[in-house]
Amino acid sequence: MSTDHPATPVLPPRAGYTLPVFACASAIAAYQHLQDPQVSPAAVTVDLVKPDQQVQIPIEQVAALPDGSVLAISRSDPGDNLDLTRHTPVWAVVRWGDGGQTEPIHLAGGEGIGRQVAASGTDVSGQQGEGAPAAIYAYARQLFHANLAPYLPPGKTLHVNLILPEGRALSTRTSNAAFGVVDGLSLLGTTGISQPLSAPGQLEAFRQDLQTKATPGSALVFCVGENGLAKARTLGIAPEQCVKTANWVGPLLVEAALCEVASVLLLGYHGKLIKLAGGIFHTHHQVADGRQEILTAIAAIQGLPTVATQTLLQAPTVEAGLTYLRDQDQAQDTDWSQRVYQTIVDRIDRRSAAYVSHHCDRPLVVGTALFDRQRTLFAISNGGRALLPQL
Repeated sequence: MSTDHPATPVLPPRAGYTLPVFACASAIAAYQHLQDPQVSPAAVTVDLVKPDQQVQIPIEQVAALPDGSVLAISRSDPGDNLDLTRHTPVWAVVRWGDGGQTEPIHLAGGEGIGRQVAASGTDVSGQQGEGAPAAIYAYARQLFHANLAPYLPPGKTLHVNLILPEGRALSTRTSNAAFGVVDGLSLLGTTGISQPLSAPGQLEAFRQDLQTKATPGSALVFCVGENGLAKARTLGIAPEQCVKTANWVGPLLVEAALCEVASVLLLGYHGKLIKLAGGIFHTHHQVADGRQEILTAIAAIQGLPTVATQTLLQAPTVEAGLTYLRDQDQAQDTDWSQRVYQTIVDRIDRRSAAYVSHHCDRPLVVGTALFDRQRTLFAISNGGRALLPQL
């Protein structure tokens, strides 16, 4: 009798929805109760707009508040994705707009919704903190308008206050502040579907994109995230040379070598790509971290004084660590930031080549270019300097 067991089927990753979808669902539920206090929906239908489909989103609670507004709560479900917003509550407080409101739907960012500030800590008008604009972006606004505006009675407007009770705490585990969003999370995205970019099944989609762009002897740019893609555009790099990697840098480097690509430029935010200098080739923060430790170790090897390395290790982020090194340079007329980061980018090149060599027998030239919070390229490896003119 055979003791073989049937193979467990490999299921495709389960896609969930982006944070704006749950914020919109909460607002829809609150609006329905505002219109009719007898209605407290257990679920609502949300038109995702992008893509063109409707989905059902569960609602946990709906309640009228003493001031006449209505609170509704949903809970984020990003699907099979290593997403820190999983299960976080998403609140919407909805009331009728006042006489001075001209737009049909006014979106306000409450507690836990990030604020858009510049690198100086202010927005373009010079406002700080609570005065800066809420980080509610174009897709979220489109979503609310499509799902609420058509159902408003003539002459009526809505005021929607969005709240993420855990948003401020969760934001400390992201690189939002490095790109000008502070005090909370942003309602960001271009689609309602949350792509499980860190789930193993999603790697195949990235491999297929790479395969369509790879030709023997070609040069590609690996853009780590949307910020990398945006920077590539400003550098004039052709879209057909750009491959978005999400967190799958290592496996995609190997895939590029197998496709006989000659060279790859790694282009990304230093707070993400620094992990490669420590041999971490899946860059999601829930898989592995050690960024401050890598930065501190390399600084120590370069001879940074012990007191300064201790400060560097205790920095809350690598962006704060870079700022500290730059401040030291300015105060003491040194070049620590340049020395440390030149070592980092050259080390990324070497470790990337070693990673590819370990997993396949094809050569691949790797260069690295890092940008900072202001999206300014500030550290380019020797390999990166050779590759940039070819792109």
